[in-house]
Amino acid sequence: MKKKAYLTLEDGRVFEGISFGAERETIGELVFTTGMTGYLETLTDPSYYGQIVTQTFPLIGNYGVTPDKEGDRSHVFGYVVRERCEAPSNFRSEGTIEDFLKKSNIPAIYGVDTRELTKIVREHGVMNAAISFRPFTDFDALKRYRVSGALQAVTCKNVHILNEGGEYFVVLYDYGAKENIVRELVRRGCKVAVVPAEYPAEQALALHPDGIMLTNGPGDPADDEAEIKIIRELAGKKPIFGICLGHQLFALAMGGKTRKMKYGHRGANQPVKELASGKVFVTSQNHGYEVLSETVSCGRETFVNANDGTCEGMSYPDLDAETVQFHPEACGGPHDANYLFDGFLSRMKKEKQNAQEK
Repeated sequence: MKKKAYLTLEDGRVFEGISFGAERETIGELVFTTGMTGYLETLTDPSYYGQIVTQTFPLIGNYGVTPDKEGDRSHVFGYVVRERCEAPSNFRSEGTIEDFLKKSNIPAIYGVDTRELTKIVREHGVMNAAISFRPFTDFDALKRYRVSGALQAVTCKNVHILNEGGEYFVVLYDYGAKENIVRELVRRGCKVAVVPAEYPAEQALALHPDGIMLTNGPGDPADDEAEIKIIRELAGKKPIFGICLGHQLFALAMGGKTRKMKYGHRGANQPVKELASGKVFVTSQNHGYEVLSETVSCGRETFVNANDGTCEGMSYPDLDAETVQFHPEACGGPHDANYLFDGFLSRMKKEKQNAQEK
């Protein structure tokens, strides 16, 4: 039996639809993502922690739930679609998206005009919203809501090592890492030690890695003071590669500033221009904050967004660090920027050679 549900925005607008996930109410930060595919990667991306996600593509669930998603756990606080597919057509499907949402305890709503909803967010900016079974009336609670404790909620609890026999050794700080980042490193012959977000710098360096990876993750980067301090202690000691939140945290560690964007970049079709070559890459992104490159005196901007000119990458030659705002591991999304992992590997190779010569 279909049950009515309501999406209430903090500005008072209400969208009526039908519940198809977990039967509970939720409050979150309303955002939209423009990916035509990759809805499973969206649902299992830790960077969406605390957010109600709207899919701009109208039909969601057509290939069901497949085993190659980012993980088994969903991190979104709510899910909004125009139309859900009840009968997926895919020989690899292990169930419907509704099954997955219920199993993951994620409230969702369909039958919403997501085109209108996206236009509202684009014009107004990111705002809070609630999914409920009657029009939501506690607007004070809506306006008070803020994504908090996000990084601590998604980071791993213990150190674990993958590909023990790898030629190059990477310590990967898990801020809510997408699993494909680890896969890309392992595929290139790296041994990877995945460590919690607040793993002390001296312990990481005592492992004698060839490089340090700073991953993606959720929340306001300025909240992560402990992580920023750790990065400051790591800077210049080993080659560093930062992605998304890792890019933002490294800039903050170097004295730079970040700023919340009007509605962020979320989807698999963001054009990014490499300043050195003039080439434009299509990239996968998921972030609501930007680095203000002019505030980072020790780095130089390497990539910009071709749509709005925001910073998409920084280089710190004196510290052997490169960071990007987009996702070169692209799961799901285009693989245009995958070569950046090869650049990280080259820097680690040089580091290892220098260490052996000493």
